[in-house]
Amino acid sequence: MRAVIFEGSGGPEVVKLREVPKPVPTREALRVKVHATALNRADLLQRQGEYHVPEGQSSIPGVEIAGTVEAWGEDVKGFTRGQRVFGVVEGGGLAEYCLLDQGMALPIPEGFDFAEAAATAESCLTANETLFTLGGLQRGQAVLIHAAASSIGTTMVQMARHVGATTYCTVGTWPKMEALRALGADAVFNYREQDFVHEVLRLTHGEGVPLVMDFIGGAWLERNLSVLGHEGCLVLVGLLDGMSTQVDLLRVVQRRLQVKGSSLRLRPMREKRQVNERFRQRWMEVLDRGELRPVIHARYPLEDVGAALAEMEANRNIGKLVLTVDADRP
Repeated sequence: MRAVIFEGSGGPEVVKLREVPKPVPTREALRVKVHATALNRADLLQRQGEYHVPEGQSSIPGVEIAGTVEAWGEDVKGFTRGQRVFGVVEGGGLAEYCLLDQGMALPIPEGFDFAEAAATAESCLTANETLFTLGGLQRGQAVLIHAAASSIGTTMVQMARHVGATTYCTVGTWPKMEALRALGADAVFNYREQDFVHEVLRLTHGEGVPLVMDFIGGAWLERNLSVLGHEGCLVLVGLLDGMSTQVDLLRVVQRRLQVKGSSLRLRPMREKRQVNERFRQRWMEVLDRGELRPVIHARYPLEDVGAALAEMEANRNIGKLVLTVDADRP
């Protein structure tokens, strides 16, 4: 099969499409013929040498796929050959075939093509787990979502609106502001030109919000804590701007604030299956009804993975960058 390989670390020159052996299903895994996959920030960091693949996982990049079941291990039950499935994988997604744990495999929603299903997998699991399981977001509450034009951010906006929550968002360009407004965000701030702390406190009459979804970390952590209301919660979803900073702990103590972290790929498979099941129970019917759909920035053939990574590196994408795979190759 063909697969994307990073030969060393660095820029676009290390990205290669090579012939490698098909993966052999383990006892509880499906082998899926991949029809579409999607990029994540970790893929770019892996190319740059800044992300180390967890031990025992595939060095082939890509953590979400959609395709058809081709084979399975001896302990797999309930699947049929040719069945359309999608899900989060432990690497190996940027390839023509990939292993998918049976506990992570989901049926592709009615009316979704393979590209839409691939764009749904990781962003929906992460958004549900951080907004609701960790953040406890409820109807009538407000949430501040940073990097809101990302695939996870656009999914968070839709999920929050679906449950009747108010969404405040930050982005870095005016086109991204317009895209978030079109999704129904209640307020969108250009962090390059506006002070989001001032704006959030103004809109909440100084009370702040009960929940912040933070993809930035680093330099923004103290500012994020300052917009949290009493007993508010900040969930660290990403660390785009540094892994350490100084924090006013007195603020945390006085307001009884919570700071929580989230990572899916580093968790054991047992916990990943639980995350997947929570998403399945809450959102699969919503997806089937077409009430939640992924935002896709662009679709590229697998051969153009270098261009897709460059688009992500330039931070131009609004929503997901999807790679389609030639389904007719044997």
